[in-house]
Amino acid sequence: MKRYLRILAVILGVVSVASAGAVWTACRGSVEHRGDAQAVHQAKYHCPMHPTVVSDKPGDCPICGMKLVPMEAAKTEPSAPPAPAGQAGGGRRIAFYRSPMDPSVRSDKPARDSMGMDFIPVYEDEVAGAGGSVAGRATVTLTPERRSLLGVRSEEVRVAPIEKTVRAVGRVAADERRTAHIHAKFEGYVERLYVDFTGMSVKQGDPLLSIYSPELIATQQEYLLALKAQRQLAQSQVPAVVQGGVDLLEAARSRLRLWDISAADIADVERTGTVRRALDLHAEVNGVVVVKNVVQGMRIMPTDTLFEIADLSRVWVMADVYDSDISAVRVGAMADITVASLPGRPWRGAVTFVSPVVDEKTRTIKVRIDVDNQSGELKPDMFGDVLLKTASGTGLVVPDSAIIDTGDRTLVFLDMPGGRIEPRQVELGLRLPDGYQVLHGLAKGDRVVTSANFLLDSESSLKSALAALSSTPAPVRERR
Repeated sequence: MKRYLRILAVILGVVSVASAGAVWTACRGSVEHRGDAQAVHQAKYHCPMHPTVVSDKPGDCPICGMKLVPMEAAKTEPSAPPAPAGQAGGGRRIAFYRSPMDPSVRSDKPARDSMGMDFIPVYEDEVAGAGGSVAGRATVTLTPERRSLLGVRSEEVRVAPIEKTVRAVGRVAADERRTAHIHAKFEGYVERLYVDFTGMSVKQGDPLLSIYSPELIATQQEYLLALKAQRQLAQSQVPAVVQGGVDLLEAARSRLRLWDISAADIADVERTGTVRRALDLHAEVNGVVVVKNVVQGMRIMPTDTLFEIADLSRVWVMADVYDSDISAVRVGAMADITVASLPGRPWRGAVTFVSPVVDEKTRTIKVRIDVDNQSGELKPDMFGDVLLKTASGTGLVVPDSAIIDTGDRTLVFLDMPGGRIEPRQVELGLRLPDGYQVLHGLAKGDRVVTSANFLLDSESSLKSALAALSSTPAPVRERR
């Protein structure tokens, strides 16, 4: 009896120990499962531009300073079976997985690297977009959330008038075609000076100075003799003799005219029949005496410039235009001129000449503008501001913010349907006040990205580089 009781006690002890072990195992498993679930469901955050930056709490990226965003459930939810390569939510197919630290390390199934970081899925549309029309750039696909986070905005390419505005500094100058030099065509002495200071206004025909010349006196005497002979020979019955007298008188009169003796002075000599000691030189044009090289009593020679007279009723404005802007300046274009000393008084003129050479010191080109100056307010050597506007019809125009200049080419990003951002190389024309003229690369109706371009350019370059590396995959090194 005691033996049976002893055996029963042993059996009950074994059962109790086994039950306690089962309960302990069950409890432990429940606790571990609960801990794993908590770890699984604990949210992770990463940088949208630097996927290698991962954190278990919200914050800022230490590289670019952007807000960390929650990682996709497919990456942080190991309780659900990982999607195999070729399948993904939203209709996108996964091409392969890559290491977040070493893009050359790939796998055809979900894996982890030696640091325990999950591989990042690469989708087929991303791989296909890497081979875009621009070398070194790839198409970028953005979700609406990420697009909003980056602040991506776009505008439609517009058709607008192409009008180039060039600003330059101009200097007022006398019209060279309206300038006259006064010379005496014979040697003599200044008997009287009628124009005795520079800047004096004269009209055509006004006397400038009176000259005594022995040659001029001799010519007057010859003229009077020819006049007397012509009157005597006119009574002859021989026509040849009469004509000879006329020709002799006309020869003496022509000599006086060729010496710039006025017809009135010649008529006065003929009327009085006496030789005048001094005869006058007269102004040939209307204008202002800008140069005076003669004084009373001075001996003058035919080579001496006595006066320089400029007609300032029309003047030139010589504008200095930089060679980078000269393509927008054409003969016939209208220009507006303002002068600081005459505020609120505009002048307007047409471009009549563009210099064929560049000034080697200032790197500018002279542009000549004809301006009406009947009021005489514009003075030679005045400085003014010149505004040149040239219209070239209409064309495609994009904003400044849409342009990315890489040095050897110019890029824009097209905003395509489905969240795709596609790089496009363009050729620019004139620089306009609100953008650039586009000659090639875009069409009417295209939408170009106008903000976050440099972030998109970085990601596009990175995707293109990853696509190039993916052609030579490296073996996967998984953590065990």
